[in-house]
This record gives sequence, structure tokens and C-alpha cells, in this order.
Amino acid sequence: MKQLARSMRQHMTDAERVLWQHLRAHRMGGHKFKRQLVIEPAPYIVDFACIEAKLIIEADGGQHELRAEEDQERTACLEAMGYRVLRFWNHEILTETQAVLERIHQELISSPLPNPSP
Repeated sequence: MKQLARSMRQHMTDAERVLWQHLRAHRMGGHKFKRQLVIEPAPYIVDFACIEAKLIIEADGGQHELRAEEDQERTACLEAMGYRVLRFWNHEILTETQAVLERIHQELISSPLPNPSP
């Protein structure tokens, strides 16, 4: 599974690349995101995850129209593990980037980073 995730990191879609440029290196309000991360014990590979905020972001292409039920089950499983899942269509990320980033930011504000240890 980790090998597949590594391969997916090397072959990101255009929408994933755009989103990653805004999420990487703590650029989203100091939150750390990882890309193509294996979430155990499911196991699922998620597009982007902020572990501290328990937030997963999925960039969905056209193939997701055909697997809506599977995506709903996957989202339910991830939510049962305590994650919140945001899904955006690739075209939405590419054409409405600022609106997508604002939605992610709003979700992060609702669960700020934990306080550092003294």
C-alpha cells in the first residue's frame, strides 16, 4: 500500500498539484498536510490529510461519478475513525481555487492546532 501511495505522489493530477502548492510547507495557517497518505487500519490512501486537525481532503476526478456509493462508504469509514472529509471535484479545484482554499481554511479554523506542550 505504501508503494502505491509513493507512486501516486509521483503521478499527481493537475488539480492535486494545484492544491498541494497551497497546502504544503504549513502554508495553510500553519497546518501540516501530507499527500497520498495511507490511513490505517482501513487501509485507504487519501489525497491530502492534516493529521492534527483530523481533516482529509479528496480531489475527485470524473471516475468518482461512477463510484459514488463506494466513496460514501469510504467517507463514512474515515469519519468513524474521527476524520472530517472534504471532497472537491478536480474542475472545482482548477477553476475555483480560491473558494476551495477558503472552504478548507474554514474547516481548519473549526479545529485549531493543539496547544504545544509546556
